Amino acid sequence: MTGRPAPAVLPPSLRAWLGLIVALATLVVVVLGVLYAGHDKPGMVDRWIIQPTADSVRPPWRRVALAMDFLGEPAGAATLVVATVTGCLLLRRPRAAVLVVAGLGVTVGTATLLKHLVGRTIHGGNLSYPSGHTAFATALALVVALLATGRLGLDGTAGTLLVLVAALVAGAAMGWAQVALGAHYPTDVLGGWCTALAVIPATAWLVDRMADRLADRMGDAGRRERR
Repeated sequence: MTGRPAPAVLPPSLRAWLGLIVALATLVVVVLGVLYAGHDKPGMVDRWIIQPTADSVRPPWRRVALAMDFLGEPAGAATLVVATVTGCLLLRRPRAAVLVVAGLGVTVGTATLLKHLVGRTIHGGNLSYPSGHTAFATALALVVALLATGRLGLDGTAGTLLVLVAALVAGAAMGWAQVALGAHYPTDVLGGWCTALAVIPATAWLVDRMADRLADRMGDAGRRERR
C-alpha cells in the first residue's frame, strides 16, 4: 500500500533559519547557566527589570498572571497537550501529534535537568533557571506555529517570522506572569524561552527523520510482499 508521505513537521524551507536559531538559543542557555550557576540573588539585569514589578501586580492583572501560571502547571499543561494532540489528529497530522508529546516532553525534561545542573535558586531554595513554565508555553507555541506554517505553505522568510512571533508572544506572556508573581527572575524566563527555541526545531527534525525512515522500511516491505 502506497500513498502520499505525511507532511514534514519541520518544513524544508525553514530548516536553515531554524538551525541558526537553535545554535544561538543553545549558546544563550549555556552562557546564562554559567553566569548564574549557584546564585541565589538577582543579577544586574534582573534587578533593573523586577524591582518595579515583582510581587506588585494587582487585580485584575494578578488574576491574569495566575491563570497564565496555571497553564504551565501539570493539570493545565496536560489539558493543553491533550487538546493540541487531538487537534493534530483531527487535521490528519500524526507527525505533529508526535512532536507535541515528544517536543514538549524533551523541553520540560531539559529545563528540569538544567535547573539541577545550574543550581540557581529563588525564595530560599527553589530552583529557578531556566523557567520551565516559559519553556513549556514557548514550546507549545512553536509546535502550533510549525503546523500552521506547513498547512499554509509559507516560504522560509514568512514561515520563520510566524514561528518567531508565536514563540515571542507565548514566551513573553508566560514570562511576564512568572516575573510578576515573583516566581522567576527575568533571566530565568529568557533561559526558558531559549531552551524551547533550541529543543523544538531539533526534535521536529528528528521526528521527520524517524518517520521518513519508518515509511521507507514499510514501503520496502510492501514491495517485497507484492513480488
